Amino acid sequence: MAAVKRATRVAGRMQEELSAALRGLGDPRLEGVLISRGEVTDDLQSARVYVRREQGGDEKAVKAALKALGAAAGRLRRTAGQALGLRYMPELRFFYDDSLDAVTRIEELLQEVKREGGGG
Repeated sequence: MAAVKRATRVAGRMQEELSAALRGLGDPRLEGVLISRGEVTDDLQSARVYVRREQGGDEKAVKAALKALGAAAGRLRRTAGQALGLRYMPELRFFYDDSLDAVTRIEELLQEVKREGGGG
């Protein structure tokens, strides 16, 4: 059985710690924002953190949330780094995770095709 890479383990734990730290920020722009996944480079220097909104991706709210996360990146990095016990916490970069939006859109299209095919 192959060992799980350290970067993968750190990414999983980082996601948990960032989720907890996010709740403590109290920024209204981050209401309903969830950490969906994280990816850490093998050298642990950089992390891509993917977030999404519970209510979906209204573009204005997404931009505001990403801006708030960018402003809070230092605090989140410090809080998560202390909780993880890492000597060096990766630099955090935040991105909107639109993968669930794509899945939802595909399901809508399939339902539409099914309705058109079944009615004709």
